[in-house]
Amino acid sequence: MSKERLTSRQRVQTALSHQQPDRVPIDLGGFQTGIHRIAYQSLLDHLGWTEEIVILDPVQQLAKPSEKILQRFHIDTRYLCARGPDGFDGSIKIRQRDGRTWHDLTDEFGVVWSMPEDQGLYMDISHHPLAEATISDIVDYPFPKGGDPSRFAGIRQQAIQMHNETSYAICTGIGGVIYEYCWYLRGLERWFMDMLENPSFCEALLDRMLAYWTDFYSGFLKEVGDLVDVVMIGDDLAGQAGPLFNPDFYRRIVKPRQKALVQHLRSLTQAKIWYHTCGACHSLIPDLLDNGIDILNPVQISCSDMNPADLKAQYGDRITFWGGGIDAQHVLPFASPDEVRKDVQRNIEAFKPGGGYVFNNVHNIQAGVPAENIIALFDAAYEFGFYE
Repeated sequence: MSKERLTSRQRVQTALSHQQPDRVPIDLGGFQTGIHRIAYQSLLDHLGWTEEIVILDPVQQLAKPSEKILQRFHIDTRYLCARGPDGFDGSIKIRQRDGRTWHDLTDEFGVVWSMPEDQGLYMDISHHPLAEATISDIVDYPFPKGGDPSRFAGIRQQAIQMHNETSYAICTGIGGVIYEYCWYLRGLERWFMDMLENPSFCEALLDRMLAYWTDFYSGFLKEVGDLVDVVMIGDDLAGQAGPLFNPDFYRRIVKPRQKALVQHLRSLTQAKIWYHTCGACHSLIPDLLDNGIDILNPVQISCSDMNPADLKAQYGDRITFWGGGIDAQHVLPFASPDEVRKDVQRNIEAFKPGGGYVFNNVHNIQAGVPAENIIALFDAAYEFGFYE
């Protein structure tokens, strides 16, 4: 029977260096690699465990996996996050509208996220504060201060403790959302119209977002840049069949800002840079590599041109694939545990040769995924992940 010979941190670092560790590292618990609270409760019930569920992300309704769960599934990563600045009220407000009870959250940028109590799956945007804005309004809009030092109070001590007292790889929470947050502020339909009719507006808003994230990471990585292993950033650029918007617009207007941020990160830390985009992003991988990223997530293998073997053959020596462990749309929610196990084995065998692979489901495990399939997912990842 195969045995482990590396610590989790060594295992992740080896895989990210495109060398073969003892087994494929396994991830669970991030903001794009997590588990919905309903699925988490189902898992706990199936295991016969009782826990108080802590909400990691109210918008996506993600649970924070307990240490007991993380150890049960041989998870090699742990997460380190900054917090909101002093004076920011991130609490959920309960309000009545249209005969329903709503849970509302206003984020630092003024975007309002809402979830009806009788649905309870996710929060969606109910207010885009820049929906009617002009370029001059962008200049005057009260953006939060990314570098506010209160965000980072105590975080170095937390990182030192994680580094010295555990052997897990340390990952940051997701950030660097330069493009996607623009349409959160503007509204998706209006933003798509802007890309055609008013690109100067897009550039002005993208510049404000770049400035925010540049300031944020200057403060954050000053505190923990020498202690973290992976810095996680991302914007969704693609859908099921290909890019969500014109690749020329991406390359002319969005990419230079993303590249500037990635290069700024590289000046602040030796950690690997992890980039998240859902969808059929195959045609954009050369651009992401040119930006300077090291890792692609979530590797949505059910999309067009996202076959694991083809991705590995074309880019496996230059990029680490983090995710892509199963067809999360058709197999994980609906198949039998044995079919889950076989799908995981097939995908791991495609991705793992030579290192450069970290196992995770494609994005977060959603409500309604059977607990038996969640167990099969991670148990198969552990069993088939060992290198001979």
